[in-house]
Amino acid sequence: MASEAEHRSLGVFECQLCALTAPYSYVGQKPPDTQSVVLLEESYVMKDPFTWDKGRFLILGSRCSVCSRLECSLFYSKRVCLPCVRENIEAFPQEIRQDLEKRKLPSKRPASLAASRP
Repeated sequence: MASEAEHRSLGVFECQLCALTAPYSYVGQKPPDTQSVVLLEESYVMKDPFTWDKGRFLILGSRCSVCSRLECSLFYSKRVCLPCVRENIEAFPQEIRQDLEKRKLPSKRPASLAASRP
């Protein structure tokens, strides 16, 4: 039976871009109950709610290696938030460019510009 400590949240991860929120149970590079997993960056992690396997986890997010914001991101040799990906799109391979084009990422605009959109 799982202990109460395994389900205890340390805090709530909140993406500064899309406002996604989720409780996290660990921050670091070596999630608990994993034997050989070492993450390449400090990450906000929660236990996988879809399995009873204690070693399974979900990475909620991490700080962007370019701007240090805590936002929705992708990992391509380093963690990069989506606004920084857009600003540096030419540095990414064609497959990532195509995937991002399919997603039609909203550009981050100041509130004054967003309000004037048709």
